[in-house]
Amino acid sequence: MHIIKKIVYFLLIMNFLSCEKEKEETNLKTGMWRGKLIAQNNRIPFNFEVLKNNEDYKINLINGDEVLEIDEVNLLGDSLFFNMHIFDISIKAKLKDSILTGTYTKNYAKDYILPFKAVYGKENRFDNLNSSNIFDGTWETTFTNKEGKETNAIGIFKNNRNKLKGTFLTKTGDYRFLDGYTKNDSMYLYTFDGNHIFKFSANKENDTLIKGEYWSGKTGYKTFVAVKNENAKLPNANELTFLKEGHDEIEFSFPGLDGIPITLNDEKYQNKVIILQILGTWCPNCMDETKFYAEWYKKNKNKGVEIIGLAYEVKPDFEYARNRVQTMKEKLKVNYDFVIAGTSTTKSASESLPMLNKVISFPTTIIIDKKGKVRRIHTGFSGPATGVYYEEFVDEFNQLMKELIDE
Repeated sequence: MHIIKKIVYFLLIMNFLSCEKEKEETNLKTGMWRGKLIAQNNRIPFNFEVLKNNEDYKINLINGDEVLEIDEVNLLGDSLFFNMHIFDISIKAKLKDSILTGTYTKNYAKDYILPFKAVYGKENRFDNLNSSNIFDGTWETTFTNKEGKETNAIGIFKNNRNKLKGTFLTKTGDYRFLDGYTKNDSMYLYTFDGNHIFKFSANKENDTLIKGEYWSGKTGYKTFVAVKNENAKLPNANELTFLKEGHDEIEFSFPGLDGIPITLNDEKYQNKVIILQILGTWCPNCMDETKFYAEWYKKNKNKGVEIIGLAYEVKPDFEYARNRVQTMKEKLKVNYDFVIAGTSTTKSASESLPMLNKVISFPTTIIIDKKGKVRRIHTGFSGPATGVYYEEFVDEFNQLMKELIDE
């Protein structure tokens, strides 16, 4: 009888805990939340929406003009866990009184942990802040890092519904969707897309931006100045990476996601136009490019074209890299082929493709005609946040692909 009483008592306790858990889980309110990360003493605000279908939660991360769907959301008692879209990054938090408090962790990076907090019911990134159009236009920009190295960029800003929006475009890609406000002669721009954690600030003096500061993630910091210039230009993205003298083809043998080596000599790729996409799943610009290529391939795959993604991942372990690429394929609905080509440095990419002068950016695209000859190598990607620059890229890409397909 004593044992039976213990069993009954245990079952009652478990039932009570189960009821408490269910009660606590219902406290994760659906609707809009405002989160914030603390990086380098800066508060990086962002919004996300919690959705619930039966017992399953989903989160929409809102970053300026983009929405990133997060479907790996787990609530256990008062503890919330979710991964950041396609990235190997997670948030873990405790829920109390419509407030989440916890940490943001880049799982692949050593000691990369930032404080996280979120409050329910805040529908905007900022409270009662407006923006003017004094920063609208195109700005020829120079960034300078801590060692004094300079990098050229083009700033593109536009006031839209009392928000300052825009991006910076560099020769290796853009800073994606920036969103913020102006105050008197100062501007403030932010982004958080699950991976990028940016803050920019600057003061305007006539047609010049001065005292510009740029914070990136846990440690990155640069200063910048800019001059308004509607004709600002960057180096030609089709001329930065090229074949070494004596080469006109690309050769490689890398394992596919099933471990079987893939080469351009495989029957599947013969007499077809081939797009080689040098990328990493850790790279938000690569995410933008992959979305574009996935949609383009779906519409054109029956025209004698193939795309192979050459993935360079943060760890040399094949299984880890394969799982990261497979996750990206599923979440972005990508149907073209991928190989595991190396680790996530331009040095690794350059060494794995020794016929190139160098690889300076993730992403980089190599376009090959039906005879196996390289016709174009494009460095970086001007994503949707760049507006007209993105439109120009799409038009130029479609024109070249039509020519190669029709040859």
